[in-house]
Amino acid sequence: MSALEQLKKYTTVVADTGDFEAIAQFKPQDATTNPSLMLQASQKAQYSYLIDNAIEYAKNKSDNLEEQIAWAADKLIVNFGVEILKIIPGRVSTEVNAKLSFNKAATIEKAKRLIALYEEAGISKERVLIKIASTWEGIQAAQELESKYGIHCNLTLLFGFPQAVACAEAKVTLISPFVGRILDWYKKTTGKTYESVEDPGVLSVQRIYNYYKKYDYNTIVMGASFRNAGEIEQLVGVDFLTISPALLTTLQQSTNTLEPKLTVEKAKAMDIPRVSYINDEVAFRWDMNQDSMATEKLSEGIKKFGEDQVKLEKMLADRLTSLEKKMENCSL
Repeated sequence: MSALEQLKKYTTVVADTGDFEAIAQFKPQDATTNPSLMLQASQKAQYSYLIDNAIEYAKNKSDNLEEQIAWAADKLIVNFGVEILKIIPGRVSTEVNAKLSFNKAATIEKAKRLIALYEEAGISKERVLIKIASTWEGIQAAQELESKYGIHCNLTLLFGFPQAVACAEAKVTLISPFVGRILDWYKKTTGKTYESVEDPGVLSVQRIYNYYKKYDYNTIVMGASFRNAGEIEQLVGVDFLTISPALLTTLQQSTNTLEPKLTVEKAKAMDIPRVSYINDEVAFRWDMNQDSMATEKLSEGIKKFGEDQVKLEKMLADRLTSLEKKMENCSL
């Protein structure tokens, strides 16, 4: 039995890609996407039909170029999600524009619009997770989306323990703590190399998992952003893991024996102090500020996703403008 098959016995495996072929190959339960993955996938010729459809949809929605770009971007990521859901049995995560990370009201409206686009395509909101950055505003938006609208959320770019606690208290469906990016920061800052068993990203997810199980939080912990298979092996037993195609291949080819490192029983037996940020934005921001890694990586992640969103929108703007010129020339 391959390491991947063993892993699936203890942990739900999610594909971290927008590539349909890779998803079909590894047969994950769920799939996650983000602006960076969408940008990569949209540059492949075999997915051009999804872009064409998004462009056509946007042109029918508005005569204003700026509004067309926004509609095309939203429709494109939903188009990818719809295709992914034809392959997987579970849910797909679709990300809210990173530029809205500090705007609660705008995040809520964008999430509702994305869900409306899915429902228009015949997809129930139960099969979609709306991905939102784990800022204070993002967490508050997710709380309202979950409780008021029944829209399930995946809180991403999660690096610090305060983010995890606040997400659990907000009763969000799922969180995505970023293992590899945490390791990156510590390697750069300390100059050290880390074995998987002492990997700071691994330890962060283990801490969150144990805290959630100790206090019976229902929020799913989904480790993300891995740098090597060793990190994954140290998190066997965690609720979910979202894994890139490259590492899924490594696990598929490996025959290492995997055993659960994390269990509810072990977590329940631990002496873990309880923390709370309910209605306490000041305490949340203060504790986040004390964690240089979490603060820097959250900012960096939002910036990177924002940059890739801009690139994606520019590609769509160029297509829209080119199409408009062709139509003008045909009418002459």
